[in-house]
Amino acid sequence: MSERTGFLTAGTFCLDRNITVDSWPEEDMVTTVRAVEPAGGGSACNFAVDMRKLDPTVPVETQTLVGADADGDFLVSVAETHGIGTEGFRRTEAAHTQTTDAYHSSTTGRRTHILFEGTALVMSPDDFDFTETRARFLHLGLPGIHKVMDGPWEGDANGWVTVLKRAQLAGLETNLELVSTSAEHLRQTILPCLPHLTTLVCNDFEIGALARTETVSGGTTDIAAVERAAREVLSAGALELVAVHFTAGAVLVARGGDCVIVPSVRVPQAEHHGANGAGDAFAAGFFYGRHKGWAHERCLRMGHATSAASLRAPGTYDMVESAEAVLALAERWG
Repeated sequence: MSERTGFLTAGTFCLDRNITVDSWPEEDMVTTVRAVEPAGGGSACNFAVDMRKLDPTVPVETQTLVGADADGDFLVSVAETHGIGTEGFRRTEAAHTQTTDAYHSSTTGRRTHILFEGTALVMSPDDFDFTETRARFLHLGLPGIHKVMDGPWEGDANGWVTVLKRAQLAGLETNLELVSTSAEHLRQTILPCLPHLTTLVCNDFEIGALARTETVSGGTTDIAAVERAAREVLSAGALELVAVHFTAGAVLVARGGDCVIVPSVRVPQAEHHGANGAGDAFAAGFFYGRHKGWAHERCLRMGHATSAASLRAPGTYDMVESAEAVLALAERWG
């Protein structure tokens, strides 16, 4: 393990069409599109690009399945542009590259995603191979939107369990990036994965769903409930830690009982242009700290700083800068 370094991101690497509209319309109504920007998207892409922007000396590679089409070519070029290893890109003619239309409302700052599943329907554990990688960390996602991966596989509850088991046998530390589907679907898909995870970084809704605990009421996060839920999830698996991020801050509970709570950055409203990819940015910042061997509190602060920087543009990673720059930004904002 001491010989391993850097990151392998795996799973969802999709094309995002970032579409800025005046406001999200009601059904049968019309809104005006102000900008359309194609970009890489999905947990494997966003985390990888964020990490390389934070520190281009950190080795990052990826494994994913994309179509044998122009959108797949575009995603390979995104990885190459940011110095991300592309040997793990698999191409298929069985489906079009997974695509997401990410609508950003200029009025509210909120986002609405419309998914074109494409290759997400056919990705399987056979698309991942950990025999050659020397990465230390696996960042895998996204359960809940991949038909084959979400179903049983070779005696395992689902394909995510199979991939995580193989990764741990190969010597990687494992983390799973979630997507906020229904609470019941989250439990069905994620709970079997917990024994095969080193860490879990998720949001307040997701941890509440897994623990059957109400963590958000009236749009406000109950921090004490988040801590209880995180402890319950921690006890259900073999995890070293659970970190939960939300608008106002983050809570981390570690095996052994330690709990760290760190408030988020005060992002000026005028600087808030979109939350698309903010969770991925938090994870990248947090794991950058893990890569550097930082204490838990410092890792959370790095996660908040990276997430805050990402809010300055509708795209997922456009405004993430070097680790020093995002920390300086967070310090200025408070």
